[in-house]
Amino acid sequence: MRGPTVASLTGLIVLAACTHFLKASDSCSGELARLQEQELLLKRQLQKQELLLRRLQLMNQPGDVNDARSDQVRDTQHADCSQVYSSGLKSSGLYRIKPSGSPSAVKVYCDMSEGGGWTVLQRRINGAETFNRSWTEYKDGFGELNAEFWLGNDNLHFLTTQGNYTVKINLEDFDGHQRYAEYKNFQVANEKDHYRLTFGAYVGTAGDALIGSYQVPESKWASHQGMKFSTYDQDNDNYRGNCAQEDKGGWWFNKCHSANLNGMYYPNGHYSASTDDGVIWYPWRGWWYSLKTSTMKLRPVEHNTGLTDQVTVSPRAPS
Repeated sequence: MRGPTVASLTGLIVLAACTHFLKASDSCSGELARLQEQELLLKRQLQKQELLLRRLQLMNQPGDVNDARSDQVRDTQHADCSQVYSSGLKSSGLYRIKPSGSPSAVKVYCDMSEGGGWTVLQRRINGAETFNRSWTEYKDGFGELNAEFWLGNDNLHFLTTQGNYTVKINLEDFDGHQRYAEYKNFQVANEKDHYRLTFGAYVGTAGDALIGSYQVPESKWASHQGMKFSTYDQDNDNYRGNCAQEDKGGWWFNKCHSANLNGMYYPNGHYSASTDDGVIWYPWRGWWYSLKTSTMKLRPVEHNTGLTDQVTVSPRAPS
């Protein structure tokens, strides 16, 4: 990281001097273009470093120190990550599960932190993956399970209709502050019903963005309760236009949203655009702040964390 920082400072000094003494010269224009190109290259290098760091962090999630690395997929006959956890496999990483009704096994990322048993359905960390995808891509899922991804709407349907599931949404801004939101009875309908979303009671620290009731008049158009899923090529929202097209991501839009975790990734938080198309959780940071990270994960309401037993047998101290 030191090399890029020195290069950036040197470039800024040269640019400042060039601008001050030779504002109208061709050499200044050439130097400016070169520095802009260098800045873009450094940003790309930084994104790659952040992605690598995040992968290393994911590999070190709490769990049995003797378990396999997170990039090694293990086959199971379990219906979700809660059953994987209960079977004694308590290391975060990649597993194959088979939800009830699913025609085939599904590769998922199991998060064994925060009591364990979480099946991760979405993750944003650095903008490396575009979420402005088609209906078919959201149906099947896309991205890299150890990095940024969407698990797939068919998989969400099979998972959430086999029991009463809680969704937990972990959020972080660019100042390092973290918040969360949980909703019980989170359920996604089938494709015939356009993956309609329903959910129950909220608890958390991020604010209840999904119900959109922070201001009474806005709940009629901002609530995501009972909304169908929309993408740029399949418009199922209540808006006269196409929310997914305008806000650059698939989601359960109304007219349009008070939460959109699949929006455009902006690397600096605050942003300007023609629409509020960032990674949004309105009650916390508003419409014009795009969050740094988001993770959506599912677990049965009746999941047994087994925390007492885990503390007894685990060689690691609880996080």
